[in-house]
Formats: sequence, C-alpha cells, structure tokens
Amino acid sequence: MAYDQLLLSNQLCFRFYALERELMAAYRPLLDHLGLTYAQYITLLYLWEHEKATVGELCTALSLDTGTMSPLLKRLESAHLIERHRLPSDERTVEVLLTKKGWELEQKAVSIPSHIATCLLSNDRDEQGRKYVELRQMLDQTLEQLKQTRKEREEGR
Repeated sequence: MAYDQLLLSNQLCFRFYALERELMAAYRPLLDHLGLTYAQYITLLYLWEHEKATVGELCTALSLDTGTMSPLLKRLESAHLIERHRLPSDERTVEVLLTKKGWELEQKAVSIPSHIATCLLSNDRDEQGRKYVELRQMLDQTLEQLKQTRKEREEGR
C-alpha cells in the first residue's frame, strides 16, 4: 500500500465503528428484556431525567431528526410508556410525558449503566467510577471538537 494513513488499522473512524457495534451488542439483551430499542431507551432516559419534553427538545438532546423521532414515539405510545399531546398555547408543539408504566420501567432499567460500565471498564467499583468519568469527559471533549470543526468547515464553504 502506498499510503500508511489509509490502512484500515490506522483509522480512528473504524475503531469508533467497531466500538459502537460492540456496545450495541452489549446493550441488546438488556434492552430486549425491557422490550426497548436503543433509541427508545435513550428517549426514556431523557424523560426520566426531565419528566417531560417537547418533540423538538428530544430531537435536539438525542441528535435525532423528527423523521426518526416520530415513529419511535408512536411505538412508545403504543406500548403505553408515554403520552403525547399538543400544547394548548401552541398547537404546533407536541409535548411528551411518561405514563405510570413508563415511570415503572425506570426501576427495571436502573442496572443497565453499571452493567455496561463493567463491560467497558474495570470490575473494581472505585476504579470503574473514576475511569467512567474520565472516559465520558474525553468523549464529550472529542464530540464538541468534532462538531466545532465541522461547523467551521461548513461556514468556510
């Protein structure tokens, strides 16, 4: 090969791709047990944290477009985990609220983060907590840097 930088083994993007596939494989049985997809799970995580949200807030927070969010919410509503309604003050805005069943699912999901952390990090709880925070901070910084670089490139066109 003429260019070492084009070797698959030198690609960061391939590492992220492989990591994402392995993470989803680790999540799959845990979420299957709850009857959820990963996108539904992160939607519920946001709602458990914020109690309610508009569709726009969910799209922004989860980096999903409305074409993905609308059918996802429809399935959660069919499963009686959420309710949707239009705001009286603005008929264009749809608000999403958890149902009693949606709130009850939170207790069943509480062990998922620690299970995933154990898969990724050390079995030592103290070390795991420290590594988890460090990894999350590093990933947050990397994501923000990528977003900023993309934004600058788009503005430079």
